[in-house]
Amino acid sequence: MKRLALLATVCLALATMVWAGTSGSWTGTVSDSHCGAKHAEPGEKSAGCVTNCVKGGAKYVLVSEGKVYDLDDQSKFEGFAGKSVKVTGELSGSSIKVESVEAAK
Repeated sequence: MKRLALLATVCLALATMVWAGTSGSWTGTVSDSHCGAKHAEPGEKSAGCVTNCVKGGAKYVLVSEGKVYDLDDQSKFEGFAGKSVKVTGELSGSSIKVESVEAAK
C-alpha cells in the first residue's frame, strides 16, 4: 500500500510539472507557420517570405535547434521576421507563452 501511495505521489508531482510548463529562453529564427523550419537560417530572403506568409494569414513561429515552436503573442514579433532572436517565456508542449523577445547576440 505504501508503494502505491508513493507511486501516486510521484505521478502527481510529474504531471504538475508538465502542466505548469517550463520557464526559460530559446534562441532561434523567426519563421512562419506555413514555411516552418524552411527558414531555420536568418536572412533577407527568409524575412521577405515570412513577412508575405504572415500577411497571408500564417502566424509567426520560432525555429530553434530543428524544432518549431508556436508563439502566443504575435504582435511582439513584428519587425523580427527572418531574424535571429532570443525568446523568453514559458514552454507548454510546443507553444511558448512569450514574456519578451529581443535580437540574438
